[in-house]
Amino acid sequence: MMIFETIVTTLSATGVPHIAPMGVRYEGDLVVLMPFKPSTTLENILGSGCAVLNLTTDTRIFAGCVTGRRDWPLVAAETIRCARLASSLGHIELLLAEVRDDPARPVLKMARGYAARHADFAGFNRAQAAIIEGAVLVSRLHMLPAAKIDSEIAYLQIAIDKTAGPAELEAWQWLRDAVDHFRAHPRRSNVS
Repeated sequence: MMIFETIVTTLSATGVPHIAPMGVRYEGDLVVLMPFKPSTTLENILGSGCAVLNLTTDTRIFAGCVTGRRDWPLVAAETIRCARLASSLGHIELLLAEVRDDPARPVLKMARGYAARHADFAGFNRAQAAIIEGAVLVSRLHMLPAAKIDSEIAYLQIAIDKTAGPAELEAWQWLRDAVDHFRAHPRRSNVS
């Protein structure tokens, strides 16, 4: 099962935007989301019936979302009541087509609607891939042993040292700070 790391934007019933990194799968013309229960993304999609899939290489957004930095510039979606990242390379507007409930992770099958390309994709560097992996790691700090966290961080640091630009260095520091904060305050940490 191939999973693609994206940013999903949704709106609450009162119009408050929510930005979340999310792995998605593609099944033909459908986009499959599996948000955890409880989550703002799940609540917003069930309430509105829509979401936007944002395709971006700005890995600061992935790192920012898992470290409490969710204030990224948004613009209105074209055909649904939602918002998209202003900096996305492209976006796909999604409509809820099917819900399969699950105690932990419901399966939301979303039909593709309007889609647009806003900028060219130049490719990823290894540091960007390391940031995404680091963001996943930070979102699971409460589930992983310290030795696993340390070995993963050490391995990812190699790609950061070799290929990171200023944006990746900033994102990596946010992730490192989140690990340090978790270790200093394990019961009070809330990085997701």
